[in-house]
Amino acid sequence: MSYGAFSGNPKTMWLSDRGDDRDMQVIEDFWYLDQDGRRWDVPAGTVINGASIPRTLWSSVGSPYTGNYRRAALVHDAAVGREGVLRAESDAMFYFACLAGGCSQLQAKMLYAGVRLGAWASNTHLLSMEAASAVPDATRLPGEQTPRELEIRARYTLIANQLKATGNDFAEVEQVVDRNLGRAH
Repeated sequence: MSYGAFSGNPKTMWLSDRGDDRDMQVIEDFWYLDQDGRRWDVPAGTVINGASIPRTLWSSVGSPYTGNYRRAALVHDAAVGREGVLRAESDAMFYFACLAGGCSQLQAKMLYAGVRLGAWASNTHLLSMEAASAVPDATRLPGEQTPRELEIRARYTLIANQLKATGNDFAEVEQVVDRNLGRAH
């Protein structure tokens, strides 16, 4: 089964003078053509910051710029927030782009769960917990996590265990994730 194709390898440039050194700028147009023939463009000049996976899951899922999902993350970054594109649409595209990039079915499921969980965490009560549970990185012990990070990890573990038992039908994967994030399907 074809999951689509990328236009090649993206050409990017690090933007080390901004943010936390994760930002890159795309310097040549790049795109992903999904399995339905929809083209997801990343125009030159677009600023990206890698996979939208909560930091607390990087050791489980992967960090923003590693693995066979790097190109999928780039296209996902450009799609999220684009006018006329729903977040759920761009997250579904990310799943299939991960497969097109060489990820296994299981890895694509786990990455999809990670980005959906990241969107959920940024749109729920967990943001209000931020001030109460924030511990400056400089005062944290190695591996120490905030209550917010522990909740995200716990939800991810629950979802990941259920996804391992699913087939490769995306609708089933989506349903498991949505059910665990309190979204009716």
